[in-house]
Amino acid sequence: DAVRLVRRRGELMYEAGQNRPGAMAAILGTFTDSIESLCELATRSAGLVVPANYNTAEQIVVSGESGGVDRLMEVAKLNGARRALRLPVSGAFHSPLMEPAADGFREAVRATRFAEPRFPVYSNVTEEPAGSSDDARELLVKQLTSAVRWAGAVTKIATRFPDALFVEMGPGNVLTGLLTRIVPGAKGMACGTPAEVEKVLKQMSQ
Repeated sequence: DAVRLVRRRGELMYEAGQNRPGAMAAILGTFTDSIESLCELATRSAGLVVPANYNTAEQIVVSGESGGVDRLMEVAKLNGARRALRLPVSGAFHSPLMEPAADGFREAVRATRFAEPRFPVYSNVTEEPAGSSDDARELLVKQLTSAVRWAGAVTKIATRFPDALFVEMGPGNVLTGLLTRIVPGAKGMACGTPAEVEKVLKQMSQ
């Protein structure tokens, strides 16, 4: 069921991006004003742009209409950002431009059975655990149009579970790299190949 939902989510997000093209950009470094205020400024002058991923204190991704994203990149650099890079993506993910995808995904989520959580399942929408299966459903839908609060969620998990092992599922190790920049000393492992799965299982059994 989970894999089917992931596939449907990807299909709907791709369709939304094709029907209403947008853009995303990574803003690196620190700047004088908040990213929210810079997005509001760029939106007023050039088109919708919103924060999409709070990866670390010095790496935030923005998403929205192409004009708004381009303007935000200019404004951020004038405000002290070290770099602003357009990302090679097919849509304005985690922004209001994904509303059509969220509407379609809501139907798929409603048709899927969810068990009540037996351990804390943190949402990167709220940085808090989902309280019930109904909460989990709604948060999965909201995640398509809401910012990913990765840094905040990781910080709260590490605070509550200081000995936690963070396991990154899937190809690559980008999130594992971000982990120690958010929580110095945190333990993390990437798990994208059968050999890496074995390493993770061995580590967890110790």
